[in-house]
Amino acid sequence: MSGILYIVGTPIGNLGDISPRALETLESVDFIAAEDTRVTLKLLNHFEIKKPLISYFEHNRREKGEIIADRIEGGESCALVTDAGMPAVSDPGEDLVALCHDRGIKVSAVPGPTAFATAVALSGLPVGRFTFEGFLSVNKNARKAHLEEIKNEKRTMVFYEAPHKLSATLCDLYTALGERRIAIVREITKIYEEVIRINLSEAAEKYAEQPLKGEIVLVIEGRTEVEEEEITVDDALRLARVYINEGISASMAAKKAAKETGVKKGDIYKLLTEEATEV
Repeated sequence: MSGILYIVGTPIGNLGDISPRALETLESVDFIAAEDTRVTLKLLNHFEIKKPLISYFEHNRREKGEIIADRIEGGESCALVTDAGMPAVSDPGEDLVALCHDRGIKVSAVPGPTAFATAVALSGLPVGRFTFEGFLSVNKNARKAHLEEIKNEKRTMVFYEAPHKLSATLCDLYTALGERRIAIVREITKIYEEVIRINLSEAAEKYAEQPLKGEIVLVIEGRTEVEEEEITVDDALRLARVYINEGISASMAAKKAAKETGVKKGDIYKLLTEEATEV
């Protein structure tokens, strides 16, 4: 008789958030498929659970997925966990779940903490309707296509991002979406949990020089009718400052900002020059 694949949500920071059912499931299964066995071992040791672990992550998911499914079909039950949060959401566990469904294996969920849903609740932005966008691709063409696709999205948008990529992502989002309200939610459920509510232009400029640490979720408001108004010189100037913070010359920054906003390059460059003189 075939076993069961359990999708088990684990804490995203505070170990007190694990559910009694999650602990019961981890204790009862035959083995655990983990994104990073070292991270999961720390969790298991904390709760004094001893179970065999098998690694399952982005670069071995095809090979290990078949092995895991074979074992479940052979009668074993498996708990799928990610490093933090709910497996299969912006996570390679999605493929294992699909594989088990395709092979007629029962899949059962043990719900737990989820970063994007928690960030949405913390954001203070309109979230009656929202869209989860996951991580932006590091591939330039795919990234540009993704941003082009969502620039007119009216629902609130949610992104995951790594701290070392935050500066570039905020710049790309401002370039593509224009001025928006954004909540930068970091270190959810941990001691330094923080919700930074700010405009996208200000965030792009501020965090180019002042990096943030920790796990980050970006919650950005959707397009509103106000955005149909003409872009001002000040808007273009803010964008040019972002480009300068990335290390390009004032002339090139003015040129790029002019192309993106429709404001004359000369007007932008003049203001940049005046700012430099004042400094």
